[in-house]
Parts: sequence; C-alpha cells; structure tokens
Amino acid sequence: MAEKPSILVVDDEPPFRRVLHTSLTARGFSVEEAGSGEQAIAVVRQRPFDMLLLDINMPGMGGIEACRRIRALMPHLGIVMVTVRDAEHDMVQALEAGADDYVTKPFRFGELVARLRAVLRRVAPQDMTTVLQAGDLEIDFDRRLLRRSGELVHLTPTEFDLLALLMRNQGMPLTHAKLLRTIWGPEYGEELEYLRAYVRTLRKKIENDPAQPKYILTEPWVGYRFCDQAETDPSAPGSGA
Repeated sequence: MAEKPSILVVDDEPPFRRVLHTSLTARGFSVEEAGSGEQAIAVVRQRPFDMLLLDINMPGMGGIEACRRIRALMPHLGIVMVTVRDAEHDMVQALEAGADDYVTKPFRFGELVARLRAVLRRVAPQDMTTVLQAGDLEIDFDRRLLRRSGELVHLTPTEFDLLALLMRNQGMPLTHAKLLRTIWGPEYGEELEYLRAYVRTLRKKIENDPAQPKYILTEPWVGYRFCDQAETDPSAPGSGA
C-alpha cells in the first residue's frame, strides 16, 4: 500500500465532495473525486485505489449497483458506503453488495476516519494469522482453541466457527444472513432467533458483562461486529442482541 492511502470519494454533491477532499487530505489521504457511480467505475478501471467512499443515494446508477460492479472489478478494494441514518434496508444492501463498512448521515468526521482506517487495516496484504489476540481473548484457529485471560474456554464446534468468523473480520459488520449462510449453510439466512441464541451463549463465555458486551457488538437491524477493545471506535454501535 502507498504511504498515503489513496481514496476515491464518490458523491453527486460537489460541496460535500470538496469538504471531504479537504478534510481527508489533511488526515493524510490522497483523494480523488467522482460525481456519479458511472464515473467511479470509469476511474477505477483506469488506476488503482486503496479505498472507495461511496454515497448510496445518487441519481443515475445508485450506490448499491456501483458498489456491486466495482467489487466485481476490484475484489480487494476497501469500500465504505454512506447511508441515511436508520435506513435498515440500505445498510444490509450495502454489505450484501460488497461494502466493507458503512457510515450513516449525519456522521462525525472522526467516526468516518476511524471506519476508513479500520477497513484499510482489514484489506492490507498480510499473512494468514493462525493465532489472534484481542483484549483478554486469544483464539488459535489451527488448534480450534480459545483462551480467556490464559484459561481455556470450552466452545462447541459451531460456537467456535461463529466466533472465528467474527474475529477474522474484526471491526467489520457482518449481516445476519452472511453469518447464517457461512456457518450453517446456504439454505439459511432468515433464522435470526437461532443466530441470536448462539450470540447470547458466546457472550456469556467471553464477556465480563454479557448485557453490556465489549467484544461482540450488535449492529442494529444489520448483524454483528467484533471489536478489539484496544482499537475500539467510541462511536461504534453498541450492545444488546
């Protein structure tokens, strides 16, 4: 990755693009702009970027379709989408179209930068870690073991697979459907209470206070996000199954 991470800001409102251009440049990003989904596709075909910040609501080709096409072209590009607050359908659609994360309007600039940097860490080339540490948790993917403060924690095979998926995607929101289909199979996707039951059980085993979780956070209406408390974004959505 380049010293200055490159980002393409895609939004149909020039004043909004200019504000983001100035602010992100000041935070160490190399910024280019596109005014539509069609233009964004043309630009990413011409040169590589590390990140894409893409508005969901644009005239012409919408952000969801643009995300889907760009993800097909650039499988390893980090994509963060800008959605309208509480637009449940938009958030889920964005993730299913291939976005790595989303921010909801109105957002604080610090929150946006935290989201972008988290995605950059996630998409950066790295060796496949076999042991991952997060707070007082240590998961060994090869040996299928979990330790909490050095003590072994007994997990069922399904609980381990669910936690492993969340931890490998640390900081990224995973939809209910993504979790269900990956862990239980492609015929699953709507069994939310089933998934919530497993999350509640996991929280009892890994959280100091399962009612106020610090590791497995709920993304309202969307799914779950695993957070390492050493890198927690204080603006991230919170608790409750």
